[in-house]
Amino acid sequence: MSDLDGDYARAGFGRTLQPGKRPALVLIDFVRAYFEPGAELYMASDDCLEEAAVVLAAARAAGVLVVHTKVSFSADGADGGVFFRKVGALSRFVGETELGQIMPQVAPMPDEIVITKQYASAFFGTSLSSTLTAAGVDTLIITGVSTSGCIRASAVDAIQHGFIPLVVRDAVGDRDSRPHEANLFDLQAKYAEVVSSRSVQTYLASLGADA
Repeated sequence: MSDLDGDYARAGFGRTLQPGKRPALVLIDFVRAYFEPGAELYMASDDCLEEAAVVLAAARAAGVLVVHTKVSFSADGADGGVFFRKVGALSRFVGETELGQIMPQVAPMPDEIVITKQYASAFFGTSLSSTLTAAGVDTLIITGVSTSGCIRASAVDAIQHGFIPLVVRDAVGDRDSRPHEANLFDLQAKYAEVVSSRSVQTYLASLGADA
């Protein structure tokens, strides 16, 4: 991420948020629909998935809370409301479908939380905020897809719920580099710290088993 300058810097954007001592990792919608060739939501790259698997291994080694999300709608999409009507590809998530299954590279362990959501943010209409609060979490490491949709919405909600959002640049992805880069720029400016996978691994390793 390039340093913010010009009007952004003069306006006071881009200040640094320091990660806390009680992080959690959320893996947002790493489901087959985004990685299966021929699927409407296919992103044509699994780079972010592979990097997220590395971050996941580091989080497990550090003993931090891990939360996965996936998407599922009722038979008529009523629980998706206007959003379901707006995005046609969401119909592929009606019920428990193969395209809605989490990819094996980041498959949840039996003791890890899996949240089913209907909207972009991992917080909206789910138990995520209360789960993190109950666990004493102060920092949320964010990975997943897509950068311009569910990642952005979740990062904005994270800071609004009082958590320090760390968006892992190489462990989030989008189907187009333009919205991907634009949203990472804006997240760094206003709502989150956009960080590398390597820096997150170093951060997690520094916490030890008592995180």
